Amino acid sequence: MTNPWRGEVALTINGEPHVLKLTLGALAALEARVEAGSLVALVERFEGGAFSSADVLALVHAGLLGGGAVISIQELGQADIAGGPMAAARAGAELLARAFIVPGENA
Repeated sequence: MTNPWRGEVALTINGEPHVLKLTLGALAALEARVEAGSLVALVERFEGGAFSSADVLALVHAGLLGGGAVISIQELGQADIAGGPMAAARAGAELLARAFIVPGENA
């Protein structure tokens, strides 16, 4: 079970449910990995639908690490994600939204 007020998002990977969360450390790792210049630029890419599969992979990986999962980005790239790439992209977009929206504010 996820708690959206804590920024959590659910995603099933290789048949196992996972809780993803963008902690400060996960955000720092994500910022270092993506070629966006900043997390704001990454958010803008998602808002505009101009994100890449590499963006989604990095974002989901950061969320997994923030949620406590131990998985390499290479393993994640080969994993079976329930709902496929679109489900991963939706989970990534939710992670970003929940990380940067204060609970109680309208999106």
